[in-house]
Amino acid sequence: MPITSEQVAQVVADLYEWSLKKVPNDTQAALREAVPREGNDTGRKTLTIMLKSAEAAERTGGLVCSDVGIPTYSIKIGTRVRFEGPVRQAIVEGFARMAARSDPPILKMVTNPLTHERSHAGKDMPIVTFDLLDEADYVDITCAPKAMGTGRWEALDTFVYPSLETIENYVLDTVVRAGSQPCPPIVVGVGIGGTFDHAARIAKEAVLRPFGQTNPEPTLAAMEGRLLAAINRLGFGPMGTGGDTTAMAVHINYAASHGFVPVAVSLNCWINRRTRARLHADGRVERIE
Repeated sequence: MPITSEQVAQVVADLYEWSLKKVPNDTQAALREAVPREGNDTGRKTLTIMLKSAEAAERTGGLVCSDVGIPTYSIKIGTRVRFEGPVRQAIVEGFARMAARSDPPILKMVTNPLTHERSHAGKDMPIVTFDLLDEADYVDITCAPKAMGTGRWEALDTFVYPSLETIENYVLDTVVRAGSQPCPPIVVGVGIGGTFDHAARIAKEAVLRPFGQTNPEPTLAAMEGRLLAAINRLGFGPMGTGGDTTAMAVHINYAASHGFVPVAVSLNCWINRRTRARLHADGRVERIE
């Protein structure tokens, strides 16, 4: 059976709404585990407030944060999938549908960079990346709204044959410059290699990785551990109140590249917005935590 435009629009709308009203289960678990480990009293109280906010939003259907970000989707299309109707337009209509029906209403965060006019729509919105899944008969859609706190401090630079130490120092420098602005405890995603645009893409994929999964490459798994420990020694703490919990996870991806090596750093705030679903050819929608 073909996947219809209406099915795509509905899943796109639902994913965005879910991302605004529910902190992922693994993220809530990480916050709970951090409370007894947090040595700073104010930081510990802040973590507790975060958990209560997450629970209240889920219970009442409210927004976890008023900054709903701008719509970004990562879509992987199975090569055995057939579509009926326009797909890109369905994604645009899906987000517009969510913005129109949202209760409570969402603020206009899509901003024209030339005029600073705000709306729920704009050029190239939603931002969508596409990839292929060989032999799959479903479409895998991830929604990850990007808000001001983390979007302002993400960074990318290009090095020539950098050492691992150089890469780690760059990641740490980026986190230090950000300070408490990204609303810690944060998730840090790092993309190493490829080209300028590809490094940013794999950094975004890394930041969305579920907790508990380390990179299968031993060199990068060790780097993830070192960076997480180093970031938590910085002392920013939850929401910048001081303490041991500045980051919940560091996830790193890499790609082959030239002698020039782009390094991108992507960030997610404590809410760690990411929702994912598979739209199967038989019409089933499988939500993936």
